[in-house]
Amino acid sequence: MKIDIMTLFPAQIEAVLGESIIGRARAAGILDIKAHNIRDYSEDKHRRVDDTPCGGGRGMLMAAPPIVNCYNAIISDLPEEVTPKVLYMSPRGKTFSQEDAKQLANEEHLIILCGHYEGIDQRAIDHLNAEEVSIGDYVLTGGELAACIITDAVGRLIPGVLPEAVCHEKESFEDDLLEYPQYTRPIDFMGMKVPDVLLSGHHANIDKWRLEQAEILTSQRRPDLYDKYFQRKSAAEEAKKRKKRRKTTTAE
Repeated sequence: MKIDIMTLFPAQIEAVLGESIIGRARAAGILDIKAHNIRDYSEDKHRRVDDTPCGGGRGMLMAAPPIVNCYNAIISDLPEEVTPKVLYMSPRGKTFSQEDAKQLANEEHLIILCGHYEGIDQRAIDHLNAEEVSIGDYVLTGGELAACIITDAVGRLIPGVLPEAVCHEKESFEDDLLEYPQYTRPIDFMGMKVPDVLLSGHHANIDKWRLEQAEILTSQRRPDLYDKYFQRKSAAEEAKKRKKRRKTTTAE
């Protein structure tokens, strides 16, 4: 997967995405991630990228020309049939979810635009046909950290990035459930013991315990997710009952 990040602070991007699992995936050539300095595409002799808002208002806005110039440079060598998915990190965007990460992982090429100051000239957003995305109901000093979070969440879903596919098949938010508690050695730590069921070797009982714990945690901490899970579970159980009744009727 190819991910290009348009930013005023490429070093911040590299500091986060150059380490750990994502960093190793980049070194292995599984992920192609590049940070592009928008200042390099300014037409101002002082490399300015901002100006005052039209109509007045506080602060400064990132101007459209350097952003569009940067974008054009990124796509200049792309085949005509390749259309990158463009995201703009914005607190007014749709809240990012694990389902979004899975959908974006199917894209061949992502371009992420990081805002700064008081925002970005709307014409740049419109020209790039950028989808506005938020990572939560709070405001950061810039879009770089948000872009790194999106990149990490999507990148780890690409085959080969994690050592085993199962690593992301049973995690928080999969099937609308938070992840169950996990334990490792020592078995007894400061009087706190690993639950007996996990030491039993009975995999069916372990799976049942883990599901029960995930349901309890989700209902307590994320009732919104639990409602979705419960509705889906109830619908599946009802469908199973209907199928069983049809089989019984046919047999008779």
